[in-house]
Amino acid sequence: MPLYQVIVLAIVQGFTEFLPVSSTAHLTLIPWLFGWKDPGLTFDIALHAGTLAAVLLYFFRDWIQIVGQAFGLPIGHDEELRRNPQLLWLLAAASIPIGIVGLLFNKQAEGAWRTPYVIGTMLIVIAGVLWYAERSARPTKDISRISPYDAGVIGIAQALAVIPGTSRSGITIAAGYFRGLDRQTAARFSFLLSTPAIAAAAAKGLYDLMKHGGIPLDMRTPFIVGIVISGITGCIAIALFLQFLRRFGLQFFIYYRVVLGIIVLSLAVFGHFET
Repeated sequence: MPLYQVIVLAIVQGFTEFLPVSSTAHLTLIPWLFGWKDPGLTFDIALHAGTLAAVLLYFFRDWIQIVGQAFGLPIGHDEELRRNPQLLWLLAAASIPIGIVGLLFNKQAEGAWRTPYVIGTMLIVIAGVLWYAERSARPTKDISRISPYDAGVIGIAQALAVIPGTSRSGITIAAGYFRGLDRQTAARFSFLLSTPAIAAAAAKGLYDLMKHGGIPLDMRTPFIVGIVISGITGCIAIALFLQFLRRFGLQFFIYYRVVLGIIVLSLAVFGHFET
């Protein structure tokens, strides 16, 4: 795998995993557009490992406090987290739906559903969901007030992210808005909730890779470079997105999704993609 492709795809993964624009859509479309070969399972694991590292590093203090409090340890100084000591168990429960849906529909998500028609349609449909969520949002809750019902609704929404073009962060932030979470809390909970899902995807991929002999010699450099670059860009993306969301909301991403969805569907209709 050429190094320039590794760098491009790792940067794309690092940014789009945490922006509400669908990383799957972009990682599927870019090889289509440029005629690149499928990078395969090994590189996919590297990208997941990189973005997992990004979210763990960025929210390291949060995770230490969340885990400590769940077991009765007075760790950390975040007052909002301190007022919700059961947050770890809420995140665990909210991760169950995507685990079940992923097991049931993984083959379809990796195969039959990964078409420009599905991706383009979901880009536009979820843009509509984000628009309605932004318009109807009545923010009243910070992370200390997230309830089991809130976590359940957001967890069920996350399960929809198995459909290519949906965006895990987009659909969970929208669900957070519908449950009355403020912008920062919806994004923060979304990123925390993504951690178990990304970790599970990376672990499953690594298990499958080990069954087939481990990392091939020619993929070891791309594997390491992919982890490092996607991890660095992921941290940058989280920081920039949280600042952007605080000031501007989701409008830019809504327009971006609609425009990209129209382009994808148009290219598919006129035969640019092989489906």
